[in-house]
Amino acid sequence: MKKRVIDLRDQVPLLDIVSYGRGGKSLTPAQKEQIARTVRRVPEVVVKVSGGARTVAGVRQHVDYIGREGKLGLEADTGEHLDGKGFERQLTEDWDLDLEAHERQTERSIRGRKPPKLVHNLIFSMPFGTPPDKVLQAVRKLALNEWQWKHRYAMVLHTDGEGEQPHVHVVLKAMSEQGQRLNIKRATLRAWRQQFAANLRELGVAANATERAVRGATKTHRSDGAYRAEKRKDWTIAQDRERRILREWSQGAVGWGKGEAKLERTRQEVANGWRGVSGRLKADGDTELARSVDSFLAQMPSAETERRSIVERHRSQTRTR
Repeated sequence: MKKRVIDLRDQVPLLDIVSYGRGGKSLTPAQKEQIARTVRRVPEVVVKVSGGARTVAGVRQHVDYIGREGKLGLEADTGEHLDGKGFERQLTEDWDLDLEAHERQTERSIRGRKPPKLVHNLIFSMPFGTPPDKVLQAVRKLALNEWQWKHRYAMVLHTDGEGEQPHVHVVLKAMSEQGQRLNIKRATLRAWRQQFAANLRELGVAANATERAVRGATKTHRSDGAYRAEKRKDWTIAQDRERRILREWSQGAVGWGKGEAKLERTRQEVANGWRGVSGRLKADGDTELARSVDSFLAQMPSAETERRSIVERHRSQTRTR
């Protein structure tokens, strides 16, 4: 019997608060469950693309790093565990990346463009306290549903010691076995987040997958580079950026721009949607959930970009002094 593969890429977000708040039919049980998870702040899954190598050497370097130089190794899509000396070379040879890189490089060099990615580097994570083995199981199930017999992949679980979030690194071959390139779009990540969260819930782990704006998290977040710089205690980049923003602000030259206005519009749309949802729940007699929605909305922070956050923090410190 052929296995049925569910493709969620063309589906709208499961929690479409703006549409829900416009009225119409009663909310479905699945929609109410998603609303309840969100307003009760059930832990959110994280799925992110962390770059991807364009050369075989780059792939081997990344694989060697996440596999802890062979000490930890990787779990391949064949079920085999790759570890020990030369495990990274074994993976690239098994995936025929040398041949593919040569073909792509030759083709692109004629046109004067850089070669495309050979692999995508993905990270699936959950907050500290989530059972690491269940995070790995959830990613395994997603991988089987999404990429089996299409894209080659390998994965490894990292816990990185006490207090760290359990996360799974996945190396995913960009070109499928059928010769189709995988382009990861926002809808693709949304679908993977929904599947990852659903897989965790099946394992008894409380997990949710919603849009940041729906949760009221409208602040723009830092780039991966800035985050990694902070993690390794290298504050130079962050300090230089903060000084520049404060200098522009003191000179009256800092501009909030279209991004700030867009965040505020999104915030208002989401807030109006939540008010509409509360009204529909009350009309359906779900008063307890409606009260939770009202409380959630009352605690929702205002829209704020990183630039405005830096200025407001400086103002607060100045007033304190």
